[in-house]
Amino acid sequence: MFKEFSQKVAIVTGAGQGIGFEICRMLALAGAKVLLNDIDPQLTEKAADRINSETAESCIAMPGDSSNISFIKEMVALAVSRFGRLDIAIANAGITLFGDFFTYSADAFFKVMQVNLGGTFFLAQAAALQMKQQEWGGSILFTSSVTGHQAHKNLAAYGMSKAALEMLAKNLVIELSPFRINVNTVAPGATLTERTLHDPDYEKTWSALTPMGRPATVSDIANAVLFLVSERAKHITGQNLMVDGGWTSISPGPV
Repeated sequence: MFKEFSQKVAIVTGAGQGIGFEICRMLALAGAKVLLNDIDPQLTEKAADRINSETAESCIAMPGDSSNISFIKEMVALAVSRFGRLDIAIANAGITLFGDFFTYSADAFFKVMQVNLGGTFFLAQAAALQMKQQEWGGSILFTSSVTGHQAHKNLAAYGMSKAALEMLAKNLVIELSPFRINVNTVAPGATLTERTLHDPDYEKTWSALTPMGRPATVSDIANAVLFLVSERAKHITGQNLMVDGGWTSISPGPV
């Protein structure tokens, strides 16, 4: 069976569960070697074990803080030392800290920026430095959000961070294209994950609000990601792909 990502090596952050996990799983099933990162050590190890049970030991776990610059460099170094190369870097880790604008704390604001922006920026930097040395370049992808396009109450800082990621991808086109590195973003809408399913009304609410009649599954998002980091998308760079079932076209909010 043809495996599109055979011989490819990927790093995915924030991948202990949800969208990040499914991205890792699908990459591994398609032949890639994957370094799976999450801040929760137990979750990270369990996720890698699940993927390895379906593949030929293609996933290694590396728990740690993906917003820590030293740790980011360690991830890249481990991927290269273990597998000899780095082809794909997916900055999926992010945090959402809801809060009213008038009372939002400095601690919450800077934590969101450190993880969502700092972790993404410096993973892209470390990965691109490795890819720059490789004759074949590579692909970088950031996980954005529909909240970077449409306002959501109590998500000013989070939405701001996601909009910034899309501008970062555009700007990096200038820096990375000469080295055959493309960089894009995916912006998920409402998605069924372990976290959102804690809300018993989530699926019903967002099925009613989404033109396609349902929220996304993690596979919907992962399929878009895999396309953008594949050889089929090498001439696509600086772009954002919205995966929201049409929600941003009409943008109704929950009442």
